[in-house]
Amino acid sequence: MKIKDIQEEIVDEFSMFDDWMQRYEYIIELGKNLPLIKEEYKVDENLIKGCQSKVWLQGEKNEDKVVFTADSDAILTKGIIAILIRVFSNQTPKDIIDANMDFIDEIGLKEHLSPTRANGLVSMIKNIKMYALAFDAKN
Repeated sequence: MKIKDIQEEIVDEFSMFDDWMQRYEYIIELGKNLPLIKEEYKVDENLIKGCQSKVWLQGEKNEDKVVFTADSDAILTKGIIAILIRVFSNQTPKDIIDANMDFIDEIGLKEHLSPTRANGLVSMIKNIKMYALAFDAKN
């Protein structure tokens, strides 16, 4: 599935909820379903800087796609990284680099986060794109 299609799917899912309490609950639920990151990847070099909570992100290249795993010590943050992984995992580095991030604004996520969590979201996206740039440069 293409990044744009996944993003549209997420926008549709979020539009089903009437208020932000329901959306927060949904984000938390997504975090609970996030596949577990291997303990060996929960190291300082995989911590995302700029997040209020601890968020570990690991990216590996599998053939021509980048596969991400992640974890967080905070339930809401774990849900946010779960959304990003759903969008970007199993995509090519070039598609990740070129991806438009408007869906974040469409679902209203950034405006409903505290400033520190919003900064963390930006840092998560930046880290995902950095992995893609690094893997793209190796080609």
